[in-house]
Order: sequence, then structure tokens, then C-alpha cells
Amino acid sequence: MIYPYENLENFTLPALLNRSVELYKDASVFSKVAQEPMTYEEFYQKVKDMILLLKENGISKGDKVALLSENMPNWGVAYFAVTYFGGVIVPILPDFHPSDVHHIIRHSEAKAMFVSKKHLQTIEELENSELKFVIKLDDLTLVDEMTNHSYIQKLGKKLEKMNLLKQISKPQEDDMAALLYTSGTTGHSKGVMLSHKNLVTNAMSAYKNVTITHEDVFLSILPLAHTLECTVGMIIPVLHGSHVVYIDKTPTPNVLIKAFSIVKPTMMLSVPLIIEKIYKNKVLPKFTNSFVMRTLYSIPFVRKQLNKVAGKKLIETFGGRLRFFGIGGAPLSGYVEKFLAEANFPYIIGYGLTETSPLISGTRIGDKVRIGSAGLPMVGVEIKIKDPNEEGEGEIIVKSPSVMLGYYKDEKQTAEVMEDDWFLTGDLGYLDEDGYLFISGRSKNMILGPSGENIYPEQIESLINEHETVADSLVVQIDGKLVARIHLDYELIDKMFKAHNEPDAVVKQKIEEHLETMRQETNEKLASYSKITKFIEQIEPFVKTPTKKIKRYLYMQ
Repeated sequence: MIYPYENLENFTLPALLNRSVELYKDASVFSKVAQEPMTYEEFYQKVKDMILLLKENGISKGDKVALLSENMPNWGVAYFAVTYFGGVIVPILPDFHPSDVHHIIRHSEAKAMFVSKKHLQTIEELENSELKFVIKLDDLTLVDEMTNHSYIQKLGKKLEKMNLLKQISKPQEDDMAALLYTSGTTGHSKGVMLSHKNLVTNAMSAYKNVTITHEDVFLSILPLAHTLECTVGMIIPVLHGSHVVYIDKTPTPNVLIKAFSIVKPTMMLSVPLIIEKIYKNKVLPKFTNSFVMRTLYSIPFVRKQLNKVAGKKLIETFGGRLRFFGIGGAPLSGYVEKFLAEANFPYIIGYGLTETSPLISGTRIGDKVRIGSAGLPMVGVEIKIKDPNEEGEGEIIVKSPSVMLGYYKDEKQTAEVMEDDWFLTGDLGYLDEDGYLFISGRSKNMILGPSGENIYPEQIESLINEHETVADSLVVQIDGKLVARIHLDYELIDKMFKAHNEPDAVVKQKIEEHLETMRQETNEKLASYSKITKFIEQIEPFVKTPTKKIKRYLYMQ
């Protein structure tokens, strides 16, 4: 066995939970910031109570149960209760549009649903679904007005609580455990079917990347309905007997800083945007606020020393105990990673997709840093480059126990991404001589240059985003020419151009000149075939997916 976890009966979520309850029953498992945590034994009891409620109300093995809620301790109760007896959980991202939520409930044929009080209204507007009852996640009670009482009364089931777990059948490793609808950056979402084995083996594959123990405390800030947070931020901590703490509010900088001081997390998972904002808004200004500091910071030796000091202060800001900061969901800018490496910040870059449960590769704490790398394959994962060019670059394809069962009700799309047991990621990249993976960009985003050169917009955007006044950028091709849409940091722009004292026309002119200066500076770092012909101001923020990737298809002309 390649995974060092003893006493695990099989690769299923109930087996994983049973093992953890046996090993860590008195340890803390889930809580909100500054609130009393549940122990593993108390959590297990809640799961058993919820299984009883679901079974009595007609939910059987294979039935779909939707879950729409912000993060909270009871999210895990719903997830593990549904999957314990072979039901299929359908987590829905809370920032999906109500029409998307309704489509997912109907398409998945969900028979029941967990929903938080905050999102009840979305379900009240639902029509033509197969839902028989709704459970309010906040207190795990039936929502009376959303329950089909005639259906419930017909069942007349009463199960003996004492013998409950003996009465129910357990799922097999290859049974579907979760059905996840991707938001995607290419239009409508697909239902990804993940088995128990997919999820459990993926959770176990991370042991070489970082050591996790029952004394670790995770602070959870990404949505649990996203596979990254669900696997790495919930299933992995449960596997190791760790404690996960949830924030009750939107994770604004002030809310996060307060949470850091209370929770003092040892582990955390983030999308690049969060750490990039911290660097650009908090760290970099201190090194560029005067001519002397800018000059010193431009000297490599001095910069490294200053970054080390900044790294220590950054860990203090996170509560002083941080030893793992996982970054995934989108590419991390190279200049920010360079800072994190020089600051000795305990970061790990992870790469994966919903279809791979999600982890494919990752860097490892203590390894030599290779800026821009997505690390080595996770344990049990094989990576190959399909149809490589002369530089060894081609499509990244993957084989592992964590590759999905397929797309729900869509054999055609499933066949398009599977070749034998290999999953075609749609990402382009290469493996270096030591087996480290480097990602160039999405194959669908790649732009062909004037002489057939491969241009990866993500790489150009990373350069543009190094400018302190750039909040976001998007590179597209219009009439055969490369153009960049730039969403600026308007708070910083106002300070720079003293906008409150200037007429609008003057400020507009200054912004246009500033964009042109940035364009020229960026082009100096680019090959001739990938130079940008124009920077266009994008006044409204870009529309993004839950992992903060820009929905490119909305901006293609």
C-alpha cells in the first residue's frame, strides 16, 4: 500500500470517518471563530442523527442530496451523513446565480436538500424539481413549508437509533460520493462525478507534501463547495484528526486579521489573489515608498534580507504559528512567489482540477524552490505530456485513482477528455529533468502568433499584474492583434493623481498616459511576437469564478 494510513478498512468516506473517530474522538474537529468546537465523537453523533433523519424520510443509496450554504461546522455533518450510507452529495457554490442553482437541483434530480438560512430564498423560488424535503443547515431541522408532508407520511419509517449503523448498507469504493457542478471559465457547467475512492485516495496523497497532525488548526476561508477546499480543507484535516475553524463573515482583510489573532492557525488554504493582494498592498509599499528604499530594494542581496524580515512579520500577522499556506485554484504570479521564497514563507503550490478530486501535483515543504513550478506528482499520480513539441511542451494528461467517474448524463463529453485511463486536462505544460511540472496555460486560451508561435495570455498577464496600480488584467486577441484589458486599483490611482482635486478630463488623460507607459514597460520584457498593441481601461471589475479566475469567454470578441 502506497498510503501510510493503518486501520483504514477501505477507500471510502465512512471508513475514513470511522478511523478518525476511533483515533481522535476527544479532539476538536469543527468550529466557528471564538466558538466552542465539536469533538470528533460529538461530530460522529450528529452524523448518525442526520443519517436517521435522511433514511426515515426516504433517502436511499444512490439518491442525490443537494447542499447550498456558506461554510459552517454543519456543512461537514451534511457531507459525511449523506455519503455514509451511499447517498450522493451535490455541493453547490453559494455565489452561483439562483437560476444556476435551480438548474443544478433539477439536473441532478436531487430528492432532498440542505440549505442555510441565508440561502433559503433561493430555494423558495424553485419550481419543477424532485425535492421532497429541505433541511435548514444552521440547526439541522426540516423546513416545514418546504417539506412534502404527504410523501413523508406515506413512508411511515421509524428506525432504531441504537442499531442504525448496522441496518444501513455502506458504499463501495467505486460508488459515486459527490456530484460537483463546475463554474468553469468556458460557459455552462458540467456535473463531475467523484467516487469515494477518488476523494479518499486524493486526501491521502498529500502526506509527502506536508506533515499534518491532530494538533494542527486549519483556518478555512474558501468555499467548501469547491473541490479544493472540500478535499484539502475538510477531508484531509478529518483524516489527520485536525481542527478546522470557519469564519462567520466575508473574509475581508480586517475580518481575517482578527481571525488570525484568535485562531492562530497552523494551516491555511488560499487562492493566489489573497496573498498577491497582501504583498502588493501591505508589503511592497513599505519597500517602494521612498527613493532610498526603492534603490535598496533593487539590490538583490539587500532585497533578500528585507524580504526575510517581511516574511517573519507576515507570519506574525497570520497568528505566529503558520507552517503551511497552500495556494491553488489559479496560477500564482512569479514576482509574488519570488517574494514568498525569499521570505522563507511556508507556502505550497498545488495544481489540480475538479475532475481529479482535485490534486494532481504540488510543491513540498523543505524542497528547493523552483519558481513557477507546480511541483511533483502527488503520491499515486502519473503525469505525461501528450504530443510534446521540440521544447517538450504539450498537453498535460493524468492517470490516478483520483480521476473522476465521468460527467453526469454526458457520455460524449466524458469520452472527449478520457483516453483509456488517462484524463486530458486541457492544460499545456512540460516536465523538467527532475519531473517537476511547469504549466504554460490553458490550451483553449492559447493564442497563435503571426508566425505560428504559441502565446500564453496568462504569462503576459502575470507580467502586467506586477505593476502596483493593476488590480487585474486580461489579454485577448482582437483583429489579429494582442490587446490587454486593465482593471486598475482606483484607490491607489486616486492618491497618485490627486483625483479629488482634478477635473475628470485631466484624470482620464493621466490614466491613459499611465496605461501607455505600463504597456511600453511590459513590452520591453516580451518577445516581439507577443507584444501588446494597446492597454484598454476596464472600469468595471472582471466577472470571476469562485476561485477568482476571470471568466474569459465573457470578454472574447
